Amino acid sequence: MRFSALKIIREGLTGNKGWTPHWRDPEPKSEYDAIVIGGGGHGLSTAYYLAKNHGMTNIAVLEKGYLGGGNVGRNTTIVRANYFLPGNSEFYSHSLKLWEGLEEDLNYNVMHSQRGIINLFHSDGQRDAAARRGNAMINQGDDAILLDREGVRKMLPYLDFDNARFPIYGGLYHPRGGTARHDAVAWGYARGADQRGVDLIQNCEVTGIDIENGKVTGVQTTRGAIRAKKVGMVVAGRSGQVAAMAGMRLPIESHVLQAFVTEGLKPVIDHVVTFGMGHFYISQSDKGGLVFGGDIDFYASYAQRGNLPTAEHVIEAGMTLMPMIGKAKMLRSWGGIMDMSPDGSPIIDRTHIEGLYLNTGWCYGGFKAVPASGWCMAHLMATDTPHEVAARYRLDRFETGRGLLDEEGTGSQHNLH
Repeated sequence: MRFSALKIIREGLTGNKGWTPHWRDPEPKSEYDAIVIGGGGHGLSTAYYLAKNHGMTNIAVLEKGYLGGGNVGRNTTIVRANYFLPGNSEFYSHSLKLWEGLEEDLNYNVMHSQRGIINLFHSDGQRDAAARRGNAMINQGDDAILLDREGVRKMLPYLDFDNARFPIYGGLYHPRGGTARHDAVAWGYARGADQRGVDLIQNCEVTGIDIENGKVTGVQTTRGAIRAKKVGMVVAGRSGQVAAMAGMRLPIESHVLQAFVTEGLKPVIDHVVTFGMGHFYISQSDKGGLVFGGDIDFYASYAQRGNLPTAEHVIEAGMTLMPMIGKAKMLRSWGGIMDMSPDGSPIIDRTHIEGLYLNTGWCYGGFKAVPASGWCMAHLMATDTPHEVAARYRLDRFETGRGLLDEEGTGSQHNLH
């Protein structure tokens, strides 16, 4: 089934009775060439690109719940490529290029909206840092425009420019950044993988990883044992728990990140806006709700819910930036489990166990990385060599200290990234 304007019109006129399921619900086979543990955005994109780019179709994605029920459906939907450090900049640049062709590639509307991102700064030092970052982005081949105070005021007149503590000096504008519909990204990749023969196994929790003579041989699940010579762990905040099944201890802490949405409002915010001094970010969804978030909860947790002190902290930042938000009613909030790495950058690498691969450490920036993460993880699993844009995402950098990617300059403390 392909989507088209004609198909949508025809179904609309005939009671929408001709749609078929987007993907199959197969029983797991006893053996696959490769298994991807985790049915979120990164896991589904890995399976899709294994099939599309490398011709591997005897693949299973194992998800303990339902597809897209984790972080890919629990985020603020921001897509950007405004990174500074080599190692990160080329990766996210590659990801943004994939985003720009994703809907055509998947034949699925992921509602990718390049509405632009404006990162505000509030001091001379922050202006200098923004200029350096913008130059790095341009050198990477991406776009960046340094706005002065009046340039920001012209685009975002509703902000509080004269806040006593955090006056707005200007902003770094990334026009190609924006948002996408988080659920649709998961659905699109799931549909694309299924069409290429990948088995998407829901309600199938992995309970053990089988290893013989230093090689992975398969997994144990709540639906029986499944053999495979290659297994990819792509489970975000559950990475430490799944890796422990293989006897590994990862440099990952799991923290909750909350997100919030207001009641539906008339269009008021055209861009994604981030508050440099309050770690607050906000955009407006197509339904009209203001979608925003801020800092993670600073204690480790596996709970997919937040707490009131962090909610208060985030909302205070929003009120500081744009007092008008105080007139909106909060509709709901949710929490996602973040896999926080010591340097705030991800890991895509082989493990010391042959055939076992790791994809983790996305902190709270994993959504924008979904296409490139899957692209690079698929390349790694298919060829046993890292993709060039993910070559610095090695696991051993935390053991050796070489190649650390501290994008924010906040040191080796997980909860500060």
